[in-house]
Amino acid sequence: MPGNLTFDDLKSRVADGTVDTVLTCLVDMQGRLMGKRFHAANFVETSFNETHCCNYLLATDLEMATPSGFASTSWQSGYGDYVMKPDLSTIRMVPWLEGTAMVLCDVLDHHTHEPVPHSPRAILKKQIDRLKALGFDAMMATELEFFLFAKSFDEIRKSGFRDLEPISGYNEDYHILQTTKEEGVMRPIRNHLYAAGIPIENSKGEAEAGQEELNIRYAAALDCADHHSIAKHAIKEIAWQQGHAASFLPKWSHDRVGSSSHVHQSLWVDGKPAFYDKDAKLGMSKLMEHYMAGLIAYAPDYTYFLAPYVNSYKRFSKGTFAPTKTVWSVDNRTAGFRLCGDGTKGVRVECRIGGSDLNPYLAQAAMLAAGIKGIEDKMPLAPATTGDVYEDAKAGDIPQTLRKATETLRNSKFLRDVMGDDVIDHYTRAAEWEQEEFDRVVTDWEIARGFERA
Repeated sequence: MPGNLTFDDLKSRVADGTVDTVLTCLVDMQGRLMGKRFHAANFVETSFNETHCCNYLLATDLEMATPSGFASTSWQSGYGDYVMKPDLSTIRMVPWLEGTAMVLCDVLDHHTHEPVPHSPRAILKKQIDRLKALGFDAMMATELEFFLFAKSFDEIRKSGFRDLEPISGYNEDYHILQTTKEEGVMRPIRNHLYAAGIPIENSKGEAEAGQEELNIRYAAALDCADHHSIAKHAIKEIAWQQGHAASFLPKWSHDRVGSSSHVHQSLWVDGKPAFYDKDAKLGMSKLMEHYMAGLIAYAPDYTYFLAPYVNSYKRFSKGTFAPTKTVWSVDNRTAGFRLCGDGTKGVRVECRIGGSDLNPYLAQAAMLAAGIKGIEDKMPLAPATTGDVYEDAKAGDIPQTLRKATETLRNSKFLRDVMGDDVIDHYTRAAEWEQEEFDRVVTDWEIARGFERA
Protein backbone atom coordinates (compact mmCIF):
# COMPACT_ATOMS: atom_id res chain seq x y z
CA MET A 1 0.00 0.00 0.00
CA PRO A 2 1.18 3.59 -0.52
CA GLY A 3 0.96 6.24 2.23
CA ASN A 4 -1.69 5.91 4.91
CA LEU A 5 -2.96 9.51 4.76
CA THR A 6 -4.83 11.36 2.04
CA PHE A 7 -4.05 15.00 1.41
CA ASP A 8 -7.41 15.88 2.98
CA ASP A 9 -6.46 13.83 6.06
CA LEU A 10 -3.23 15.79 6.30
CA LYS A 11 -5.02 19.13 6.03
CA SER A 12 -7.36 18.10 8.84
CA ARG A 13 -4.47 17.10 11.08
CA VAL A 14 -2.70 20.35 10.35
CA ALA A 15 -5.88 22.29 11.20
CA ASP A 16 -6.34 20.54 14.54
CA GLY A 17 -2.66 20.85 15.45
CA THR A 18 -1.85 17.12 15.28
CA VAL A 19 0.75 17.69 12.55
CA ASP A 20 3.07 20.69 12.47
CA THR A 21 5.91 19.37 10.28
CA VAL A 22 5.99 17.72 6.85
CA LEU A 23 9.16 16.03 5.62
CA THR A 24 9.35 16.43 1.83
CA CYS A 25 11.87 13.86 0.64
CA LEU A 26 13.51 12.74 -2.56
CA VAL A 27 15.56 9.56 -2.84
CA ASP A 28 19.19 10.20 -3.80
CA MET A 29 21.62 8.01 -5.73
CA GLN A 30 22.57 6.19 -2.55
CA GLY A 31 18.94 5.45 -1.63
CA ARG A 32 18.86 8.01 1.20
CA LEU A 33 16.05 10.42 1.99
CA MET A 34 17.01 14.03 1.25
CA GLY A 35 14.78 17.08 1.45
CA LYS A 36 13.24 19.74 3.66
CA ARG A 37 11.17 20.09 6.81
CA PHE A 38 8.15 22.24 6.00
CA HIS A 39 5.95 23.96 8.47
CA ALA A 40 2.83 21.92 7.86
CA ALA A 41 0.58 24.97 7.30
CA ASN A 42 2.83 26.18 4.50
CA PHE A 43 2.93 22.74 2.94
CA VAL A 44 -0.84 22.27 2.75
CA GLU A 45 -1.41 25.84 1.55
CA THR A 46 1.14 26.00 -1.25
CA SER A 47 4.20 23.74 -1.17
CA PHE A 48 2.22 20.56 -1.82
CA ASN A 49 2.44 21.63 -5.47
CA GLU A 50 6.21 21.68 -5.65
CA THR A 51 9.41 22.80 -4.00
CA HIS A 52 12.99 23.00 -5.22
CA CYS A 53 16.42 21.61 -4.45
CA CYS A 54 19.95 21.93 -5.78
CA ASN A 55 20.58 19.52 -8.65
CA TYR A 56 23.76 18.31 -6.99
CA LEU A 57 21.59 16.02 -4.83
CA LEU A 58 21.68 13.47 -7.67
CA ALA A 59 25.42 13.90 -8.33
CA THR A 60 27.12 13.45 -4.96
CA ASP A 61 28.80 10.61 -3.11
CA LEU A 62 28.20 9.29 0.41
CA GLU A 63 30.15 12.23 1.85
CA MET A 64 28.05 14.74 -0.12
CA ALA A 65 31.13 15.66 -2.16
CA THR A 66 30.53 17.01 -5.67
CA PRO A 67 32.72 14.93 -8.02
CA SER A 68 33.56 16.18 -11.49
CA GLY A 69 32.58 14.22 -14.57
CA PHE A 70 28.78 14.23 -14.36
CA ALA A 71 27.05 15.48 -17.49
CA SER A 72 23.90 16.42 -15.58
CA THR A 73 25.44 19.13 -13.40
CA SER A 74 28.80 20.62 -12.50
CA TRP A 75 30.64 23.69 -11.24
CA GLN A 76 30.79 24.83 -14.86
CA SER A 77 27.01 24.76 -15.23
CA GLY A 78 26.54 26.43 -11.86
CA TYR A 79 24.59 23.75 -9.97
CA GLY A 80 21.03 24.83 -10.66
CA ASP A 81 17.68 23.60 -9.38
CA TYR A 82 15.50 20.54 -9.66
CA VAL A 83 11.80 20.53 -8.91
CA MET A 84 10.71 18.25 -6.07
CA LYS A 85 7.15 17.24 -6.94
CA PRO A 86 5.37 15.68 -3.94
CA ASP A 87 3.68 12.38 -4.74
CA LEU A 88 0.61 12.96 -2.59
CA SER A 89 -0.25 9.26 -2.65
CA THR A 90 2.78 8.64 -0.42
CA ILE A 91 1.75 10.88 2.51
CA ARG A 92 2.12 9.09 5.83
CA MET A 93 2.61 9.86 9.49
CA VAL A 94 6.08 9.48 10.97
CA PRO A 95 5.11 8.07 14.39
CA TRP A 96 8.63 8.08 15.83
CA LEU A 97 8.83 11.90 15.38
CA GLU A 98 6.35 14.14 17.17
CA GLY A 99 3.76 15.90 14.99
CA THR A 100 5.46 14.85 11.78
CA ALA A 101 4.24 13.57 8.41
CA MET A 102 6.26 12.60 5.34
CA VAL A 103 5.77 12.71 1.59
CA LEU A 104 8.06 11.33 -1.12
CA CYS A 105 8.81 13.48 -4.14
CA ASP A 106 9.54 12.82 -7.78
CA VAL A 107 12.41 14.83 -9.22
CA LEU A 108 11.65 16.97 -12.29
CA ASP A 109 13.70 19.15 -14.61
CA HIS A 110 13.36 22.78 -13.52
CA HIS A 111 12.65 23.98 -17.07
CA THR A 112 10.72 21.17 -18.77
CA HIS A 113 9.05 19.65 -15.70
CA GLU A 114 9.89 16.23 -17.17
CA PRO A 115 11.25 13.50 -14.87
CA VAL A 116 15.01 13.62 -14.38
CA PRO A 117 16.14 10.39 -16.14
CA HIS A 118 18.79 9.41 -13.57
CA SER A 119 16.51 9.95 -10.57
CA PRO A 120 16.17 6.53 -8.86
CA ARG A 121 12.37 6.73 -8.67
CA ALA A 122 12.17 7.67 -12.38
CA ILE A 123 14.46 4.79 -13.34
CA LEU A 124 12.21 2.28 -11.58
CA LYS A 125 9.01 3.84 -12.93
CA LYS A 126 10.33 3.49 -16.49
CA GLN A 127 10.79 -0.27 -16.11
CA ILE A 128 7.40 -0.64 -14.39
CA ASP A 129 5.80 1.11 -17.37
CA ARG A 130 7.60 -1.20 -19.81
CA LEU A 131 6.32 -4.18 -17.87
CA LYS A 132 2.76 -2.82 -17.83
CA ALA A 133 2.93 -2.44 -21.62
CA LEU A 134 3.47 -6.20 -21.75
CA GLY A 135 0.44 -6.72 -19.51
CA PHE A 136 2.20 -7.51 -16.23
CA ASP A 137 2.54 -6.06 -12.74
CA ALA A 138 5.63 -6.70 -10.62
CA MET A 139 5.25 -7.69 -6.99
CA MET A 140 8.42 -7.47 -4.93
CA ALA A 141 9.71 -7.68 -1.37
CA THR A 142 13.08 -6.86 0.15
CA GLU A 143 14.75 -8.14 3.29
CA LEU A 144 16.65 -5.54 5.30
CA GLU A 145 19.68 -6.84 7.18
CA PHE A 146 21.73 -4.58 9.45
CA PHE A 147 23.82 -4.52 12.59
CA LEU A 148 22.96 -2.87 15.88
CA PHE A 149 25.89 -1.61 17.95
CA ALA A 150 26.16 -1.05 21.68
CA LYS A 151 27.27 2.57 21.33
CA SER A 152 25.68 5.53 19.55
CA PHE A 153 26.58 6.98 16.16
CA ASP A 154 28.33 9.93 17.82
CA GLU A 155 30.36 7.79 20.22
CA ILE A 156 31.48 5.50 17.40
CA ARG A 157 32.34 8.41 15.09
CA LYS A 158 34.38 10.16 17.81
CA SER A 159 36.33 6.94 18.42
CA GLY A 160 37.35 6.83 14.76
CA PHE A 161 35.08 3.85 14.10
CA ARG A 162 37.44 1.59 16.06
CA ASP A 163 36.70 -1.21 18.52
CA LEU A 164 33.15 -1.66 17.25
CA GLU A 165 31.01 -3.63 19.67
CA PRO A 166 27.76 -5.23 18.48
CA ILE A 167 24.75 -4.92 20.76
CA SER A 168 24.88 -8.66 21.51
CA GLY A 169 27.66 -11.12 22.23
CA TYR A 170 26.94 -14.10 20.02
CA ASN A 171 25.22 -15.37 16.87
CA GLU A 172 21.52 -14.68 17.31
CA ASP A 173 20.01 -16.27 14.21
CA TYR A 174 16.34 -16.91 15.10
CA HIS A 175 17.37 -16.62 18.77
CA ILE A 176 14.41 -15.46 20.87
CA LEU A 177 16.32 -14.96 24.15
CA GLN A 178 18.97 -12.79 22.55
CA THR A 179 16.51 -10.77 20.50
CA THR A 180 14.38 -10.18 23.59
CA LYS A 181 17.34 -8.20 24.96
CA GLU A 182 17.15 -5.98 21.85
CA GLU A 183 13.42 -5.31 21.94
CA GLY A 184 14.11 -1.81 23.24
CA VAL A 185 15.18 -1.00 19.67
CA MET A 186 13.39 -3.55 17.51
CA ARG A 187 9.90 -3.25 19.01
CA PRO A 188 9.57 0.49 18.25
CA ILE A 189 11.01 -0.13 14.78
CA ARG A 190 8.30 -2.69 13.99
CA ASN A 191 5.46 -0.78 15.60
CA HIS A 192 6.32 2.70 14.36
CA LEU A 193 6.81 1.51 10.81
CA TYR A 194 3.55 -0.43 10.89
CA ALA A 195 1.77 2.69 12.16
CA ALA A 196 3.37 4.60 9.27
CA GLY A 197 1.65 2.32 6.78
CA ILE A 198 4.63 0.05 6.08
CA PRO A 199 3.33 -3.56 6.03
CA ILE A 200 5.86 -5.02 8.47
CA GLU A 201 5.81 -8.80 8.77
CA ASN A 202 8.48 -9.58 11.35
CA SER A 203 11.98 -9.05 12.62
CA LYS A 204 14.47 -11.73 13.61
CA GLY A 205 18.03 -12.20 14.71
CA GLU A 206 20.41 -12.89 11.84
CA ALA A 207 23.51 -15.06 11.60
CA GLU A 208 25.94 -12.92 13.59
CA ALA A 209 26.19 -11.11 16.91
CA GLY A 210 24.12 -7.93 16.76
CA GLN A 211 22.75 -8.65 13.30
CA GLU A 212 19.05 -8.06 12.65
CA GLU A 213 16.66 -8.67 9.79
CA LEU A 214 13.42 -6.79 9.11
CA ASN A 215 10.91 -8.28 6.68
CA ILE A 216 8.24 -6.26 4.88
CA ARG A 217 5.26 -7.80 3.10
CA TYR A 218 5.44 -7.98 -0.69
CA ALA A 219 3.93 -5.06 -2.59
CA ALA A 220 3.85 -3.45 -6.02
CA ALA A 221 7.41 -2.70 -7.15
CA LEU A 222 7.38 1.06 -6.55
CA ASP A 223 5.69 0.68 -3.15
CA CYS A 224 8.28 -1.95 -2.23
CA ALA A 225 11.15 0.44 -2.98
CA ASP A 226 9.42 3.24 -1.05
CA HIS A 227 8.88 0.92 1.92
CA HIS A 228 12.53 -0.13 1.88
CA SER A 229 13.92 3.40 1.82
CA ILE A 230 11.60 4.67 4.54
CA ALA A 231 12.28 1.63 6.73
CA LYS A 232 16.05 1.95 6.37
CA HIS A 233 15.84 5.62 7.32
CA ALA A 234 13.56 4.83 10.28
CA ILE A 235 15.82 2.08 11.59
CA LYS A 236 18.73 4.51 11.84
CA GLU A 237 16.63 7.24 13.46
CA ILE A 238 14.94 4.93 15.97
CA ALA A 239 18.24 3.25 16.90
CA TRP A 240 19.72 6.73 17.42
CA GLN A 241 16.78 7.67 19.65
CA GLN A 242 17.56 4.63 21.81
CA GLY A 243 21.25 5.47 22.09
CA HIS A 244 22.49 2.87 19.61
CA ALA A 245 23.89 2.84 16.09
CA ALA A 246 22.40 0.83 13.23
CA SER A 247 24.65 0.17 10.25
CA PHE A 248 23.84 -1.13 6.77
CA LEU A 249 27.50 -1.46 5.84
CA PRO A 250 27.66 -4.87 4.12
CA LYS A 251 30.94 -5.98 5.72
CA TRP A 252 32.10 -4.08 8.78
CA SER A 253 34.64 -6.70 9.88
CA HIS A 254 36.57 -9.27 7.86
CA ASP A 255 35.83 -11.97 10.44
CA ARG A 256 32.08 -11.33 10.66
CA VAL A 257 29.44 -12.33 8.13
CA GLY A 258 28.05 -9.55 5.97
CA SER A 259 24.61 -8.02 5.59
CA SER A 260 22.50 -8.50 2.48
CA SER A 261 19.27 -7.28 1.01
CA HIS A 262 17.60 -10.18 -0.76
CA VAL A 263 14.96 -9.20 -3.29
CA HIS A 264 11.93 -11.45 -3.92
CA GLN A 265 10.03 -10.94 -7.16
CA SER A 266 7.17 -12.27 -9.24
CA LEU A 267 4.89 -11.05 -12.03
CA TRP A 268 1.11 -10.90 -11.84
CA VAL A 269 -1.78 -10.44 -14.28
CA ASP A 270 -5.13 -9.13 -13.06
CA GLY A 271 -4.30 -10.03 -9.47
CA LYS A 272 -3.18 -13.58 -10.28
CA PRO A 273 0.38 -14.94 -10.16
CA ALA A 274 1.73 -15.22 -13.71
CA PHE A 275 4.78 -17.19 -12.53
CA TYR A 276 2.59 -20.13 -11.44
CA ASP A 277 1.55 -23.05 -13.63
CA LYS A 278 0.05 -25.91 -11.63
CA ASP A 279 0.85 -28.41 -14.39
CA ALA A 280 4.49 -27.42 -14.83
CA LYS A 281 7.54 -28.78 -13.07
CA LEU A 282 8.08 -26.93 -9.78
CA GLY A 283 4.98 -24.88 -10.63
CA MET A 284 7.08 -22.59 -12.85
CA SER A 285 5.33 -21.11 -15.87
CA LYS A 286 7.22 -20.57 -19.12
CA LEU A 287 6.98 -16.86 -18.41
CA MET A 288 8.83 -17.36 -15.15
CA GLU A 289 11.51 -19.42 -16.85
CA HIS A 290 12.12 -16.69 -19.43
CA TYR A 291 12.18 -14.00 -16.73
CA MET A 292 14.67 -15.93 -14.60
CA ALA A 293 16.86 -16.64 -17.61
CA GLY A 294 17.11 -12.91 -18.25
CA LEU A 295 17.86 -12.21 -14.59
CA ILE A 296 20.73 -14.69 -14.62
CA ALA A 297 22.15 -13.85 -18.05
CA TYR A 298 22.49 -10.14 -17.32
CA ALA A 299 23.44 -10.35 -13.64
CA PRO A 300 27.07 -9.30 -14.32
CA ASP A 301 25.82 -6.23 -16.22
CA TYR A 302 23.73 -4.94 -13.31
CA THR A 303 25.83 -6.12 -10.36
CA TYR A 304 26.85 -2.52 -9.67
CA PHE A 305 23.22 -1.71 -8.86
CA LEU A 306 23.25 -4.52 -6.29
CA ALA A 307 26.71 -3.73 -4.88
CA PRO A 308 27.59 -0.04 -5.38
CA TYR A 309 30.66 0.45 -3.17
CA VAL A 310 34.13 -1.01 -2.63
CA ASN A 311 33.00 -2.54 0.66
CA SER A 312 30.04 -4.24 -1.04
CA TYR A 313 32.35 -6.82 -2.61
CA LYS A 314 34.02 -7.82 0.67
CA ARG A 315 30.79 -9.66 1.43
CA PHE A 316 31.10 -12.12 -1.46
CA SER A 317 32.91 -15.10 0.04
CA LYS A 318 32.37 -18.83 0.32
CA GLY A 319 30.60 -20.31 3.31
CA THR A 320 28.90 -17.08 4.39
CA PHE A 321 25.50 -17.42 2.64
CA ALA A 322 26.58 -14.56 0.35
CA PRO A 323 26.51 -15.88 -3.24
CA THR A 324 29.43 -15.83 -5.64
CA LYS A 325 27.81 -17.46 -8.69
CA THR A 326 25.12 -16.38 -11.18
CA VAL A 327 23.05 -19.56 -11.21
CA TRP A 328 19.72 -20.64 -9.78
CA SER A 329 18.79 -23.48 -7.49
CA VAL A 330 15.68 -24.77 -5.74
CA ASP A 331 15.50 -23.52 -2.14
CA ASN A 332 19.30 -23.42 -1.93
CA ARG A 333 20.89 -20.48 -0.16
CA THR A 334 24.30 -20.92 -1.80
CA ALA A 335 23.00 -19.82 -5.23
CA GLY A 336 22.76 -16.27 -6.54
CA PHE A 337 19.11 -16.88 -7.38
CA ARG A 338 16.91 -19.11 -5.22
CA LEU A 339 13.56 -20.53 -6.29
CA CYS A 340 11.15 -20.11 -3.37
CA GLY A 341 7.67 -21.57 -2.92
CA ASP A 342 8.09 -24.17 -5.64
CA GLY A 343 4.86 -25.98 -6.54
CA THR A 344 2.66 -23.28 -4.96
CA LYS A 345 0.97 -20.08 -6.08
CA GLY A 346 3.66 -18.26 -4.09
CA VAL A 347 6.42 -19.43 -6.43
CA ARG A 348 8.94 -16.65 -6.90
CA VAL A 349 12.61 -15.93 -7.41
CA GLU A 350 14.83 -14.48 -4.71
CA CYS A 351 17.95 -12.61 -5.82
CA ARG A 352 20.53 -13.08 -3.06
CA ILE A 353 23.32 -11.02 -4.62
CA GLY A 354 22.44 -7.56 -3.32
CA GLY A 355 24.03 -6.13 -0.22
CA SER A 356 22.41 -4.14 2.56
CA ASP A 357 23.80 -0.95 0.97
CA LEU A 358 21.87 -1.22 -2.30
CA ASN A 359 19.49 1.46 -3.55
CA PRO A 360 16.22 -0.51 -3.93
CA TYR A 361 14.93 1.60 -6.83
CA LEU A 362 18.04 0.99 -8.91
CA ALA A 363 18.34 -2.68 -7.97
CA GLN A 364 14.67 -3.44 -8.69
CA ALA A 365 14.74 -1.48 -11.96
CA ALA A 366 17.79 -3.36 -13.21
CA MET A 367 16.31 -6.75 -12.36
CA LEU A 368 12.96 -5.92 -13.95
CA ALA A 369 14.77 -4.81 -17.09
CA ALA A 370 16.71 -8.08 -17.20
CA GLY A 371 13.54 -10.11 -16.64
CA ILE A 372 11.71 -8.21 -19.38
CA LYS A 373 14.60 -8.90 -21.74
CA GLY A 374 14.34 -12.60 -20.94
CA ILE A 375 10.60 -12.54 -21.69
CA GLU A 376 10.98 -10.56 -24.92
CA ASP A 377 13.72 -12.86 -26.21
CA LYS A 378 12.04 -16.02 -24.85
CA MET A 379 15.35 -16.95 -23.27
CA PRO A 380 15.63 -20.60 -22.19
CA LEU A 381 16.36 -21.30 -18.53
CA ALA A 382 19.30 -23.60 -17.81
CA PRO A 383 18.67 -26.50 -15.41
CA ALA A 384 18.84 -25.76 -11.71
CA THR A 385 22.17 -26.16 -9.97
CA THR A 386 22.29 -28.51 -6.99
CA GLY A 387 24.58 -28.98 -4.03
CA ASP A 388 27.19 -26.48 -2.87
CA VAL A 389 27.15 -23.82 -5.57
CA TYR A 390 30.33 -22.28 -4.20
CA GLU A 391 32.19 -25.34 -5.53
CA ASP A 392 30.53 -25.33 -8.98
CA ALA A 393 33.41 -24.54 -11.35
CA LYS A 394 31.07 -24.33 -14.35
CA ALA A 395 28.83 -21.65 -12.86
CA GLY A 396 29.31 -18.05 -13.95
CA ASP A 397 30.90 -15.67 -11.45
CA ILE A 398 29.44 -12.51 -10.01
CA PRO A 399 31.91 -9.62 -10.54
CA GLN A 400 34.13 -9.76 -7.47
CA THR A 401 35.27 -6.13 -7.30
CA LEU A 402 33.75 -2.72 -7.85
CA ARG A 403 36.31 -2.17 -10.60
CA LYS A 404 35.04 -5.22 -12.50
CA ALA A 405 31.37 -4.35 -11.93
CA THR A 406 32.02 -0.82 -13.20
CA GLU A 407 33.51 -2.26 -16.37
CA THR A 408 30.51 -4.50 -17.02
CA LEU A 409 28.15 -1.59 -16.33
CA ARG A 410 30.01 0.76 -18.67
CA ASN A 411 30.07 -1.79 -21.50
CA SER A 412 26.52 -3.14 -21.11
CA LYS A 413 24.68 -2.65 -24.39
CA PHE A 414 21.62 -4.19 -22.76
CA LEU A 415 21.44 -1.61 -19.96
CA ARG A 416 22.19 1.25 -22.34
CA ASP A 417 19.31 0.11 -24.54
CA VAL A 418 16.77 -0.14 -21.70
CA MET A 419 17.88 2.67 -19.38
CA GLY A 420 19.58 5.09 -21.77
CA ASP A 421 23.18 6.15 -22.27
CA ASP A 422 22.72 9.19 -20.02
CA VAL A 423 21.64 7.04 -17.07
CA ILE A 424 24.40 4.46 -17.50
CA ASP A 425 27.07 7.13 -18.00
CA HIS A 426 25.83 8.88 -14.85
CA TYR A 427 26.06 5.81 -12.62
CA THR A 428 29.30 4.65 -14.25
CA ARG A 429 30.82 7.96 -13.19
CA ALA A 430 29.48 7.43 -9.66
CA ALA A 431 31.14 4.01 -9.60
CA GLU A 432 34.43 5.38 -10.96
CA TRP A 433 34.50 8.11 -8.33
CA GLU A 434 33.92 5.62 -5.53
CA GLN A 435 36.90 3.58 -6.75
CA GLU A 436 39.07 6.69 -7.17
CA GLU A 437 38.32 7.80 -3.61
CA PHE A 438 39.25 4.38 -2.23
CA ASP A 439 42.42 4.07 -4.33
CA ARG A 440 43.91 7.28 -2.92
CA VAL A 441 43.45 6.24 0.74
CA VAL A 442 46.13 4.46 2.78
CA THR A 443 44.37 1.86 4.92
CA ASP A 444 45.17 0.66 8.43
CA TRP A 445 45.74 -2.82 7.01
CA GLU A 446 48.53 -1.61 4.71
CA ILE A 447 50.28 0.26 7.51
CA ALA A 448 50.08 -2.61 10.01
CA ARG A 449 51.23 -5.13 7.42
CA GLY A 450 54.14 -3.22 6.00
CA PHE A 451 55.28 -0.56 8.47
CA GLU A 452 58.10 -2.67 9.88
CA ARG A 453 58.25 -5.68 7.60
CA ALA A 454 58.23 -4.08 4.14
